[in-house]
Amino acid sequence: MNTTVDPKLTQPIFNQANVVTKGWYVGCRSAELPIGKAKSLDLCGQRIVLYRGADAVVRALDAYCPHLGTDLGLGRVDGNHIRCFFHHWAFDPSGECQDIPCGAKIPSNANVRAYATDEKYGLIWIYPDRTAPTGVAEFDELRDRELVMHYDTPLERGCHHHICMMNGIDAQHLQTVHGLSIDMQLDLQADPSAGLIDFTMSGAVPDTTAKERLIKWFLGEQYCYSMRYAYGCLGLLTMMKGVKWVPPLHMLYAYMPIAGGQRTRILPIYVTAKRTGIFGWLTAQFLLVLTRLAYYFLRDEDGQVYDNIRFAPNALLAIDAPLVRYMQYVNQLEPSCWSQGEAL
Repeated sequence: MNTTVDPKLTQPIFNQANVVTKGWYVGCRSAELPIGKAKSLDLCGQRIVLYRGADAVVRALDAYCPHLGTDLGLGRVDGNHIRCFFHHWAFDPSGECQDIPCGAKIPSNANVRAYATDEKYGLIWIYPDRTAPTGVAEFDELRDRELVMHYDTPLERGCHHHICMMNGIDAQHLQTVHGLSIDMQLDLQADPSAGLIDFTMSGAVPDTTAKERLIKWFLGEQYCYSMRYAYGCLGLLTMMKGVKWVPPLHMLYAYMPIAGGQRTRILPIYVTAKRTGIFGWLTAQFLLVLTRLAYYFLRDEDGQVYDNIRFAPNALLAIDAPLVRYMQYVNQLEPSCWSQGEAL
């Protein structure tokens, strides 16, 4: 059969459009939400209001007021509460109504769902539950260091984000799509309690073509990179590991399901450690540009695949072991309250 619809999948979570896993999803940049401001946005099929209270902490609530359904993003921040624009009902950080100006008794169901938030990489992140077991994932090499970031223009892909995320560990496509004949070896480390899995890929750089010889001159005898996956919606890529010319390069891929999970929006974020002085500033900017160029070197070729795929892993090979392990990892994640239908 060659139908235009996806084949029936047996995976409980992987590539399931109706499932949104518990994890950290990007809301907006921190600079967009000063103290006293509220902002509504659409995230994973939900309408969420963010606001920064007088204590400078960001809160996230379901956006629609339980009274008559007005978007709370139209309202105003009152201390650490947010008041609806329509009838001025006030909701606290936990989503409970604390004041109705007309003096009426507060109904028991006058509440909205609250979500955990975190601020990292200059962004506000939302977790689809009241509390989160951990904060947004970090690079081990950059932990506890002040960072410099550059955000690229978000791009879209015509498939589920779980499929896009597999690209970084598909060793076979380095040769078939990008013309890099590197025999990659896999090292795998998992931390299920934190929702993390680390894939480290390494191999000897060949020198049979001009392109490969140029890469070998720059990278050295071995090419090594690692991909940390977090919660099934965030990828942390470390490139150029062990290269003598430059320190490791870091970037994040923040994934958001759109169009009911049938498409994906990806925000690329380039990250490096902040350095002191003018030379340190120039070094940081150079590394951010180099990270972007390394990403662009492969991006467009990969995009052709993920805009034209009906994913059906029916004839996997031994070399596809990282992909199998990734699918197993995703299927162990927990669906959130943002999931739909049978996933709940």
